[in-house]
Amino acid sequence: MAIIEASKDAFIKPLATVTGIVEKRHTMPILSNVLIEKQGNNLRMLGTDLEIQIQTTDTLENQTDDMRFTTSAKKLLDILKALPDSQSVRLETEANKLTIRSGKSRFNLHTLPAEDLPQVQLNSEVLTCIEIPQSQLKALLQKVQYAMANQDIRYYLNGLYLVSENKSMKLVATDGHRLAFVETETSNEGPRAEAIIPRKTVLELVKQLAEVDDPVKIEICSNQIRFTFGKIELLSKVIEGKFPDYNRVIPLHNNKIFRIERLQLLQALQRVAILSNEKFRGVRVMLANNSLRIQSANNEQEEAQEELDIEYGFDPLDIGFNINYLLDALNHSSCEVMQIALSDSNGSALVTEPENQQFRYVVMPMRI
Repeated sequence: MAIIEASKDAFIKPLATVTGIVEKRHTMPILSNVLIEKQGNNLRMLGTDLEIQIQTTDTLENQTDDMRFTTSAKKLLDILKALPDSQSVRLETEANKLTIRSGKSRFNLHTLPAEDLPQVQLNSEVLTCIEIPQSQLKALLQKVQYAMANQDIRYYLNGLYLVSENKSMKLVATDGHRLAFVETETSNEGPRAEAIIPRKTVLELVKQLAEVDDPVKIEICSNQIRFTFGKIELLSKVIEGKFPDYNRVIPLHNNKIFRIERLQLLQALQRVAILSNEKFRGVRVMLANNSLRIQSANNEQEEAQEELDIEYGFDPLDIGFNINYLLDALNHSSCEVMQIALSDSNGSALVTEPENQQFRYVVMPMRI
């Protein structure tokens, strides 16, 4: 029998980190398990779905027994969450059984051999390596990740495009109806490298990154990408395929330009959205002399209208958009003022932040 004992937090934090990617139902039952490995004072936990793998390493003081096993990630996490915070937790392994003890509580879980869990290895040389503060990477990802496609047959859209070149890193996401782009300077002087990071990896990364200035090391390989930060290592496959030329999508000659307070526009759109068509989510945006009107209607002939005062002295314009696409950009910005540039009722809108020249958001119009 092997035994380790520690506070509830010492087990629950690393376990919660790796459990996010573990599939509840899988054709290979062991993939719903977490690997727990204790050697000396080091505790390692690992979860994988064969596409993404997350592992954490931590130190446990005054531990003697070594152990290595896999068990149900979700069941173990649920048990630990339900235990009182005040009492320590003891894990005992024997044969193919894990016993969890805390106070007068006892639980037995089935285990499978650690050797049976397939682990993902870095299988090609690193093309380039970037270092960037965690908080900065998290903010950049949040500015674009909502524009990723979800289960699109154009598989290369179901992720986020990362390009590193000339001391800059660009992140781009598009679902074919809108596109979000952000760029930042880096200290990386390595060769140009690019990767399409899968949607699941991006969402997990946003969840795991902390609001701290500690660095994230990003290693881009030909068919994998690895993020190392804090006590976490996240290794993911990349999506193969050619990402669309985003530069062709960003309109350069939209000349009907106005600025508006972000919160004012956001709240007006949120109100109008209440009565928009639930399926198509269309909204009419009408611009006239120093005036912006927003209208929506639904199948029950119910209507909503908002009118906002803006500085606008161009030709009148009547254009339709999916209201969710506008709300996404406004919700993921922290700027006080947004700039919107339009051309005509058939052209895409370009949404930017006057105080941040590195961000661009393009929305295609819709017929209403």
